[in-house]
Amino acid sequence: MQSNWKKSFDLILESEGGFVNNPHDTGGMTNLGVTRAVWEQWVGRPSNEKEIRSLTAAMVEPLYHRNFWDACNCDSLPTPIDYLVFDFAVNAGVGRSAKTLQSVVGTKQDGAIGPETLKAVSHINLRDLVEFFSYAKIEFYKSLHNQYYETGWLNRVATVKTAALSMV
Repeated sequence: MQSNWKKSFDLILESEGGFVNNPHDTGGMTNLGVTRAVWEQWVGRPSNEKEIRSLTAAMVEPLYHRNFWDACNCDSLPTPIDYLVFDFAVNAGVGRSAKTLQSVVGTKQDGAIGPETLKAVSHINLRDLVEFFSYAKIEFYKSLHNQYYETGWLNRVATVKTAALSMV
């Protein structure tokens, strides 16, 4: 399938924003959605605040592509499902995003988007799948009972859903 990578990546960066070091966020120091720990793992060495603050889209793009887009087999998913799955993987984890898609399409929830999941996705109307997947994300975020972040998460679901529907 034709890759929706660039548009999806640009939308992710809009959602993730710039540098933050919020004491309520267990991820700690973050820039462009990349935590210090994830960056250190990616580059294979310790980092510091100056480096995290200096991250650019060009620097984090390969990390996002490999760790989230490729890990969720997004090139094999139709647009806009690729974007939905990618966004949720960034925000909630690759395994959770894959299992959520699998739950919505009725396949085995093994956390790996393969032929069975792709076949099931191909049999569902894309607009309906955007709705079902978005609803599943809302249910997940509400189940966390996190008053500090819930409103932001739910706003992100609405923003991502709107963007995804515009891609259909």
